[in-house]
Amino acid sequence: MSGYVLHLPEDESVVLSGPVARRLVEGGDGDAALLYIAVLRNRGSIDDERLRSQLGWTGDRFRQALEALARQKLIAQPGREAPAQRETPPRPSPEQRPEYTRADMARALEGREFAALTGAVEDKLGKKLTTPDLAVLLGLYDQLGLPADVIFLLVGFCTERTAAQYGEGRRPTLRQIEKEGYVWARLGLMNQESAAAYIKKYHRGREALPQLMRLLRLGDRVPSPSEEKYLLAWNDMGFEPEALELAYDKTILKCKELKWPYMNKILFSWHQKGLHTLAQVQAEDRPASRTAPERMPRREKADDARADMARMERYLQKLRQEEEGS
Repeated sequence: MSGYVLHLPEDESVVLSGPVARRLVEGGDGDAALLYIAVLRNRGSIDDERLRSQLGWTGDRFRQALEALARQKLIAQPGREAPAQRETPPRPSPEQRPEYTRADMARALEGREFAALTGAVEDKLGKKLTTPDLAVLLGLYDQLGLPADVIFLLVGFCTERTAAQYGEGRRPTLRQIEKEGYVWARLGLMNQESAAAYIKKYHRGREALPQLMRLLRLGDRVPSPSEEKYLLAWNDMGFEPEALELAYDKTILKCKELKWPYMNKILFSWHQKGLHTLAQVQAEDRPASRTAPERMPRREKADDARADMARMERYLQKLRQEEEGS
């Protein structure tokens, strides 16, 4: 047989990168390959039972295929660690990116989608990607499983953010893009819709930054990346400006200067209690209500005192009359 003809649905495609395809072929496990394709088709957002139901497999067959993929380091198995590890599940990080050889990258570039992505990223960054750059880009595409269109949005987002922070003409490095890519993966931004919503929310938050900088007596300068991170988080929590100003005053009184971690501690505590306006915070800080007698108006207290004196006078007068009679 000289070749194969594949009949695929027009409205759906599943793309395997060269390195992944090589590992699946070398693994020689058909069930593992089929399971990987099913996971990829569902963008990783599906539970075991639904996935097993789609494949029509028994529990043992599903488990064996899953373990085979885990041994090949093609899939993670969250929730299957030891109990002590489950409390603090490890998060993916750029340091966990596999080492790609030149042959791996050459095979990946043979794929139309990755090759097109590489060219688009080079145009966006205005430079030719080096071999280490290509390895980073392949890690986002291959290991994290970010779709090509999402990676392109990621690169554009990082480019705009770097220009806003450091000035026009500045471009992010692939390492900086990679770091943000892992954030996107943890947030589950695996399609254009969710990624676009994230970017829109970020830009809305940035519109509030000048006002917040002035509120913190920092003038009209552009916030540093660390300052921006705090400000965007506080804005996202939903605090009104007056509440932020109160937290600023408390920070200055305690620290004699603006200490970002200390102010963040105050605001995070309020956020956990659901206090986001000045009125809510002041109501929470108000001393406990007084007892009923203490809340009594002064006039009523004075009337009661005069009544007590009158009763005492009548009692003493009665005593004097009894003494005189005896």
